[in-house]
Amino acid sequence: MKFISWVKKKNSTDLEEDNGKLGTFGGVFVPSLLTILGVIMYLRFGWVVGNVGLFGTLIIVTLSTSITFLTALSIAAISTDQVVKTGGAYYMISRSLGIETGGAVGIPLFLAQALSVALYVIGFAESLTEVFPAFNIKVVGIVVTVLISLLALYSTQATIKTQYFILAAIALSLISLLLGKPLEDTQIEMWGAPAHRSENFWVVFAVFFPAVTGIMAGVNLSGDLKNPSKSIPKGTFMAVGVGYIIYMLLPIILAGRADATTLLTEPLIMRRLAWWGDAILLGVWGATLSSAVGSLLGAPRILQALASDRVLPHYLQWLGRGNGKYNIPRAGTLLTMVLAIVAVYLGNLDIIAPVLSMFFLTTYGVLNIAAGVENLLGSPSFRPSFRVHWFFSFLGAIGCLAVMFLINATATVVAAFFVSMIFIWLKRRGIQTAFGDVRRGVWLAIARSALLRVNKVADPKNWRPNILILSGAPTKRWHLITLGADFTGGQALMTVSTVIKAPDVAFERLQKMEDNIREFLQSRRIQALVRVVNAEDPFVGGERLVSMYGIGGLVPNTVMLGDTQEMEHHQPYCDMIRHFYQARRNVIIVRAEEDASFGDRKRIDLWWGGLNKNGGLMLLMAYLLQNSLNWQHADVVVKMVVSDESAVDKTRKNIDDILHNMRVKFERQVIVSNGRSFWEILKHESDQADLVMLGLAEPNEDFLTYYESLSEKTAHLPPTVFVLAAQELDFKDVLL
Repeated sequence: MKFISWVKKKNSTDLEEDNGKLGTFGGVFVPSLLTILGVIMYLRFGWVVGNVGLFGTLIIVTLSTSITFLTALSIAAISTDQVVKTGGAYYMISRSLGIETGGAVGIPLFLAQALSVALYVIGFAESLTEVFPAFNIKVVGIVVTVLISLLALYSTQATIKTQYFILAAIALSLISLLLGKPLEDTQIEMWGAPAHRSENFWVVFAVFFPAVTGIMAGVNLSGDLKNPSKSIPKGTFMAVGVGYIIYMLLPIILAGRADATTLLTEPLIMRRLAWWGDAILLGVWGATLSSAVGSLLGAPRILQALASDRVLPHYLQWLGRGNGKYNIPRAGTLLTMVLAIVAVYLGNLDIIAPVLSMFFLTTYGVLNIAAGVENLLGSPSFRPSFRVHWFFSFLGAIGCLAVMFLINATATVVAAFFVSMIFIWLKRRGIQTAFGDVRRGVWLAIARSALLRVNKVADPKNWRPNILILSGAPTKRWHLITLGADFTGGQALMTVSTVIKAPDVAFERLQKMEDNIREFLQSRRIQALVRVVNAEDPFVGGERLVSMYGIGGLVPNTVMLGDTQEMEHHQPYCDMIRHFYQARRNVIIVRAEEDASFGDRKRIDLWWGGLNKNGGLMLLMAYLLQNSLNWQHADVVVKMVVSDESAVDKTRKNIDDILHNMRVKFERQVIVSNGRSFWEILKHESDQADLVMLGLAEPNEDFLTYYESLSEKTAHLPPTVFVLAAQELDFKDVLL
C-alpha cells in the first residue's frame, strides 16, 4: 500500500506540468521500463539461464544492455541538440539524415508498433485463458484492444496512470519472487545444461535481446513531454539502468533455486519459485498490457508526424491532425486499433514477428548512425549538451546490425528490402522540407577531402570533361545542355552558366535566377551545377567567368557554347574564344538551330586530320557521346580525305590500328579528293549526318577572318560541333 500511495503521489506531481504534459518519470521512465520488463523476463528468462547458466546469462544481459546503452547515448546526444517534437525516433532521424531516411524508417516503425499491439494482446489473452479456459483468445484480444484504445483516445495522461498500477503489479511479482524459496536441492548452474540438451550461446542471445529494446516507448511520447531534451535522456538512462540491475539479479535467484532441466522445461517456473505464485501471473498480464499500451501510444504519434511532414500520400494527410488540448492523434489511434484488431483476429503473427523486430533494430541502428555522423562532421549547428564520441555511436550501429543477423538473417534482408523500397519511393517524390539535415554536411566533407586530393596537373588515366556551358537562358539553347549532358553521361561535371548583360544586379536576383534554372534542370532530370553572373558585356563576362570559376584543382577544362550569327558580335566572340584557348580550356562550339533535336541520333561524322591535338579530343568526345543513352545507337564514322589512291591503303591501316588500340566500335571512311575541295567533299558526304564534328584552328591574330570563312563554308551542314583542344594534355595518352 505504501508503494501504491507513493505512485499516486508521484503521479500527481509528474502530471501537474505545464499544459498537463508529461514529465520524466511518467512520460519516459515508466513506459520504457515496463517494456523492458516484459514477457521475455517472465516466460523465457528461466529458459535462458537453463541453457547458458548463471555466468553465460550475465554475459548475455551485459552484452545486450551494452548495445541498448550505446543507442541510449545516441538518443541523448540528438535529443539534447534539438527540441524533439511529435514522432520520437522518426522526428530525430528525419531532422538528422533527411526526410527520405526518416520516412523509410518511420513508416515500417509505425507498422511494427501497430502490429506489436496485437502481439502483446494475444500474449495477454493466451496467458489469461491458461487460468480461465472458458475464455476465447480472439474475443479477449479484441475486447482488450478496444478497451485500451478507448483509454488512449480519451486521454494520454489517463493511459499513463494505468501504467503505474501495472508497474505496481510487476514490482509485487518481483518482490514475491525474491521472498520465495528453492524448488529443489540444487547447486548454482554456472554454465547451464550439457551441450547436447541446450541451445547455442548466440541462439539464446538472440532470444533474449528483444527484452532490452524497450527504450523507444518513452521516446515515442516526445510530443507529449514537457521538456523532451531533459526527460528523454534522463528517463531512458534510468530505465536502462534499473532494467540492467533487475536482469542481473534475477539469474542469481533462478540458478540458485532450480536446476537447469527444470528451468528449460517450465516456461512459468517463476510462479513455482515465488512466495505468492499468482503474483507472477499479475506480472505477466501487466507486462503484456503495458507493452501493448506503450505501442498503442507510440504508433499513432509516429503516424501523426509522418502525415504532418507530408511523407504520407496527400489523401492520408488527415492523419496528421491532433485533437483536444493535448493534440491527441485520435484518427491515428483509431487506425492503429483497426490494424491491431485485424491482426488479433487473424491470430498468428509468427511469420511477420521477426520482421517487426528487425524494424525496431533498424530504427536503433539508424539513430546511432545519425548521432555518429553528426558528431563526426562537427557541424557548428550540432551542439548537444550531452556529448558522445562518434566511435560509440557507430559501435552501437554495428552492434544492432550484428544482432539483426544473429536473430534472423532472412528477416533482416526482408526488412532491408522493405525500407529501401520506401526510401526510393520517397526520393522520387522529391518532398520539399523547411528543415535542413546532415546530408549536405556529409557531401561537403567528402567534397573537401576530394578537393584537397585532386591534383591540378591533368591525369590522362582519369581525365573526364568538366564542361562549363555558356548557354544563356536554358530554354533558348536547350540543345547545348542536352548535348553537354550526353558528353558527361552522368560521370563528369557540367555547369550551366548565364551572363546577364547588366552592370548592377542585386545579389538576391542572381540567386533567384540560379534557383529557377536549377529547378528547371531538375524537373527535366539534368544533373548540373548552375552559375549566373552579371557583366557590362556578355563576352567580357564569359571571359571573367571562365577565368574565375572553379575551386582548387577542380576547374572546368572544357568550355561549350553556341555560335554567333550577328556580324557585330564576331570580333568580341573571336576574342573570347582566343581568351579561352590562352587559358588552356578546350572549346566546343555547337552550331545548330535553337530547337535542334539532332535528327535520329543515328550517325556522327567525324572529320579527322590526325591523332594529335584536335584529333585526339574529337575521338574522345565522340566515344563519350556514343556511350550516352541518347546516342547509344549512333554510328561514329571517322572520315579522312587523301589526295590520291596511293595513300588510301596506308591511311586505312593507320586508322584501323588506332581504332583497334582505342577499343572502340567506330567505322572509318577514306575519301579520295580527285581534285575536289575539302568543303565540297564535306557538304556532299555529311549532308545526311545527324551530327558533324570538325576541328578548329588555333586562334591567332587573324582568327576573325578564319572563323567567318569557316562559318560561311559550313553554313548548310547539319548540326555541327567545332572542337578546339587547348588543355596541356596529350589526348593520345587517354585514348591508347
